[in-house]
Amino acid sequence: MNAPIAVRAPLAVRYAGARTLDVAPGSSEAPGPGEVQLAPEYVGICGTDLHIFHGDMDARVKTPAVIGHEMAGRVVQVGPEVEGWQPGDLVTVIPLRWDGTCPACRKGHQHVCQQLDFIGIDSPGAMQQRWTVPASTLVRLPEGMPLDHAALVEPTAVAVHDVGRAGVQAGERVVVVGGGPVGVLIALVARAQGAEVRVVELSEHRRKLAAELGLAVWNPATEDVPELVRQWTGDAGADVAFEVSGAANGVETAIEVLAVRGRLCLVAIHPSPRVVNLHRFFWRELTLVGARLYDRGDFERAVELLADATIPAAALITGTVPLARAQEAFEALEAGGNVMKILVDCTGTDEESAA
Repeated sequence: MNAPIAVRAPLAVRYAGARTLDVAPGSSEAPGPGEVQLAPEYVGICGTDLHIFHGDMDARVKTPAVIGHEMAGRVVQVGPEVEGWQPGDLVTVIPLRWDGTCPACRKGHQHVCQQLDFIGIDSPGAMQQRWTVPASTLVRLPEGMPLDHAALVEPTAVAVHDVGRAGVQAGERVVVVGGGPVGVLIALVARAQGAEVRVVELSEHRRKLAAELGLAVWNPATEDVPELVRQWTGDAGADVAFEVSGAANGVETAIEVLAVRGRLCLVAIHPSPRVVNLHRFFWRELTLVGARLYDRGDFERAVELLADATIPAAALITGTVPLARAQEAFEALEAGGNVMKILVDCTGTDEESAA
């Protein structure tokens, strides 16, 4: 008599408590009406994921929680009432679910819904081998686009949204304070928009990477950034500054380099209130713009920029780890050093992932 065939349950990475991830069987339920089941192939790790890993978001994230929202993968199964999608389609996901009824939604700002469900934070995320999401969240990827590159669509959409919120125009001079993954993506998107860009970054590794991408980079530890901006702009100042560092000194620098009627776009999430030079805002008639998340148009533009290599994804990916070793990836990012973007490969079996 033949032995029964063992069917492996799909695996999921779960946040189990501060600095602790576990790999456990995930969900394999069929999608319901309006839903699709995906097989994520690559999932990126971002700063918000690190905040979760550190335990900083325990008031919001209920354990055990499947995390991750920067993903690319394939449709596996289509639920009832879903049209336009079929198994095998290459996709990424806008990880937002809004209520459609709050004041923000009614004004057309669904991405900042006052009851927003950020998928991967407030509800189960992408770091698993089977993931069921509303079909309305899917964004199609072009055939032939490498899925590890496509895992950068979400952070690129952040950059597209930020550049749009700041109103960057061709010929403007832009300073990006903070050369991490999102800072570099903002610099690349602004450059694609026709702006002249300078990046301010402390990390030698990140400065080197930005320079290899053709970006001009300044080290605030050894260079007088405001003076360099004055020389660069003929004493006028920058038209736009992006604060992406999350540091108090970064806020100060971003404000100081701005020209009369310059725009400061706040991108970083600052965990505590910062001292802000409001006199500078008064004296130069500066504008402060907040930028949070993205909409579908930002995602679609991000796909275009990655597909045509305007965003050189391969240069931004430091490495890839199998699902079962996701904890190592988080610890590497936590330690800093020569790391930019690490992806989790969700495609292996449990034995392959554990190898």
